[in-house]
Amino acid sequence: MELGYFTMPSHPPERGLKAGQDWDLQTLRWLDELGYTEAWIGEHHTAPWEPNPAPDLLVAQALMQTKRIRIGPGGFLLPYHHPAELANRVAMLDHLSEGRLMFGVAASGLPSDWAMFNVDGMSGTNRDMTREALDIILRMWGDEPSFHHEGKYWTVNKPELMFGFLKPHIKPLQRPHPPIGVAGLSKNSDTLKMAGEHGFLPLSLNLNPAYVGTHWAAVEEGAKRTGRTPHRRDWRMVREVFVAETDEEAMRLSVGGMMGRMMREYFLPLLGQFGFLEYLKHDPSVPDSDVTPEYCAQHNWLIGSPATVAEKLERVYNEVGGFGNLLVFGFDYADNPEAWHNSLRLLKQEVAPRIKHLTPA
Repeated sequence: MELGYFTMPSHPPERGLKAGQDWDLQTLRWLDELGYTEAWIGEHHTAPWEPNPAPDLLVAQALMQTKRIRIGPGGFLLPYHHPAELANRVAMLDHLSEGRLMFGVAASGLPSDWAMFNVDGMSGTNRDMTREALDIILRMWGDEPSFHHEGKYWTVNKPELMFGFLKPHIKPLQRPHPPIGVAGLSKNSDTLKMAGEHGFLPLSLNLNPAYVGTHWAAVEEGAKRTGRTPHRRDWRMVREVFVAETDEEAMRLSVGGMMGRMMREYFLPLLGQFGFLEYLKHDPSVPDSDVTPEYCAQHNWLIGSPATVAEKLERVYNEVGGFGNLLVFGFDYADNPEAWHNSLRLLKQEVAPRIKHLTPA
């Protein structure tokens, strides 16, 4: 199993935008130094707890300050970008990365973002736009010398040679394109079906293992449409993780730190608005009011000493049938940076050796 990172990025609303970016860059430098293999950066426009409308700005900076880790948007919200422009921008970024770029895509799930861009997410328009946009991007990167696409949402031309020297010429360094990741949250996720259909990397966001286990069925369903065989080693699992020297210290620093605050003030209320709290419960009879950071720490989070976290991680691995990469869910510990750095270090140096036998096909 490989270790990676997934960050929305999350910052408390009082954190300045540059200060938040500086924290994210520090964390990415640590990940690179510790030997984490990849990091994914989210995009959001209207959530004060997720203030990052342009993940490629952070990705570009981080690529200049790291040496080995693969980094990418996780992902670009395709309904809000013109696909031809994004195809060129991502291709250029791939060259700047010298081949370390990953390309994550998502359909967008915040109603406030839908409202800002006038996208009808309730009817699934955001998912339809995502599919069309990605198809156009892949064609832009392909070998067709020219094409005309007139779709439901975009009209795009890849023009033929003009005046003897003007033509589309920007393609990714990695051929045929950077690894593409698709994040999924909802049950029977349409985006995870798309991942299976195209052979993209599926990323399951952080709900309880029993619920996330259904995500692999969505990947397999999509793969059947195109005759593909998906591999669990490509499956990324996002989890809340906090490792400390003892279980008691990990509980204090997670529930009593920024993990607990962000969950209490933002993420759990947000999931409640979508009716998703049931997907955090170990038993359906648990009242929504009982789903607190303390409850999640007990039933869902991977927190504790290295031995405890290794045991919990192996249990999750077996419950879902295996996955290839654990992505640590990112939090802003700028007020206690050593605690977060130590957690990342212990996960890599103390937990990873205990779970090296977890190697899915």
